[in-house]
Amino acid sequence: MQRRLPRQPLTFPLPWLYPRHASAMNNLGTLTSHPEEAERYYRRALKTNQQHNRALFNLANLLKSRGEEEEAELLLQDSIRYGPHFADAYSSLASLYAEQKRFAEANAVYQRGMEKCPDSSDLHNNYGVFLVDTGEGDRAAVHYQNAVRLKPQHYVAMVNLGRLLRSANDNKEAELWYKRALAVSRKVDILVPLGALYYNTGRYEEALAVYREAAAQQPDNTDIWLALAQVLAMAGQPRETEDITLGIISRQGGCIECYRLLSAIYSKQGNHTQAVDALDQALLQSPSDPAVRAELHFSKGNQLREMNQLDQAFQSYKLAVELKPDQSQALMNMGGIQHIKGDYAAARTFYQRALLLNPGSRLLKENLAKLDRLERRLTEGV
Repeated sequence: MQRRLPRQPLTFPLPWLYPRHASAMNNLGTLTSHPEEAERYYRRALKTNQQHNRALFNLANLLKSRGEEEEAELLLQDSIRYGPHFADAYSSLASLYAEQKRFAEANAVYQRGMEKCPDSSDLHNNYGVFLVDTGEGDRAAVHYQNAVRLKPQHYVAMVNLGRLLRSANDNKEAELWYKRALAVSRKVDILVPLGALYYNTGRYEEALAVYREAAAQQPDNTDIWLALAQVLAMAGQPRETEDITLGIISRQGGCIECYRLLSAIYSKQGNHTQAVDALDQALLQSPSDPAVRAELHFSKGNQLREMNQLDQAFQSYKLAVELKPDQSQALMNMGGIQHIKGDYAAARTFYQRALLLNPGSRLLKENLAKLDRLERRLTEGV
């Protein structure tokens, strides 16, 4: 019986095979990991065939990624002109317009794409995302459903529909769509939103199972481990919460949320000194967002107040208000400290400032009424 001779490896560059074959050049561009080399292949393809819609599309996306949007737009328009049934080109051009806030043009491109490519599930899914991003989420559901109808395994559209339903507080229906997506693929991108749904609806054991599966898939993903730690904290498992959080910090020392979580754990255990230390560590990370720094100072003030260190607590609240002047709770607490110390005039000032920010607060009104009674007694006593 004859044996087939072993295939000899090619010993010359592939482009030599078809030096003037546009599709060969385009395909080589998609295979290389070097953008400059890819650009050369795409341009060689277009030199051979100026109407090669795939090369036009690929070159456009490469230029778009480099911020060269004007040429990218022209190339995508040409890609659609020469390949009117190529759905990806419509999505890419519409996405470019949306990023440039040219929403009417983006909408028109999506509409034309869905007309020319009626079987494209991705166009419907992407249009749904566009509608949500532009504040028309109520119109998005039908397009996500169309995407799934056209491609029953389209788990991305299922997750997007689940998120849309979650935003409308339809948790039961959202859960069904997440689970339907999981039946297709147990990817982290599906597990995480389902875990968040369970967490936010108080189903901590189910959330733990989902987040543990996600963490096993991506053991280096800090966000997943932090979410798992937060669920453990709510599930009443402080020891494992602390172990996981300290583990994250050992790998990524700048995790501000980790220190905040540790502070919450220690505070619940009554270890206010450790809670303050954790907050100090968070502040040492110098968070760039003033609102985050304000929240950290406010939390520190609460811990110091629990320790009856009123002067230090007052200073922390003061820093919080300087960073975020609408912190009515911090202003009320500052008023409370002055109230306790007997400086009723200062207490009234802080209570009134807080009331301006939160005019419906019954507690603030009660505190001001207490001050009124105290001052009347003092006046009557005199």
